[in-house]
Amino acid sequence: MITSDDHEGLKAALKATFHGVAWNHRHFHLRQNAAAYVPKVAMRAKVTEDIRTILTAPSREEAERLLDLAVKKYAKSASRLSAWMQSALPEGFTVFGLPGRYRQRLRTTNMPEINKEIKRKTRVATLFPNEKSLLRLVSAILMEISEDWETGKACLKLEEN
Repeated sequence: MITSDDHEGLKAALKATFHGVAWNHRHFHLRQNAAAYVPKVAMRAKVTEDIRTILTAPSREEAERLLDLAVKKYAKSASRLSAWMQSALPEGFTVFGLPGRYRQRLRTTNMPEINKEIKRKTRVATLFPNEKSLLRLVSAILMEISEDWETGKACLKLEEN
């Protein structure tokens, strides 16, 4: 599964490169994009909370039920938001096809954080004699992140216990 924002060029490139791989809209961006459809600033916190509740539901069925309730809830007071929720939020439901213990890691992307870590560690070294030495350092950083994923509490083992 690939998680990203909904940039059309990125989605087209992912589809062309990774045939048949499921795509999930990054939950952070869904919550962030909702702000454009909220008619009153005072409503933003509640809308964000409702969206978070939908996207962190225990199952797809529960998420769909909560989405239906939210769409009805905002139909009169924020009709544009209601229509947007109905069309956009299901793009974040792909993650419900995975076992629950994997969802938190895979419903979002941490690429900005990974890039910051690479930048931070390469700044410490500052000077690389050649491209291979830079590649070795970046590869080591990415291997460390991969090991954290594999051995951390949200271990990505496909077999169920």
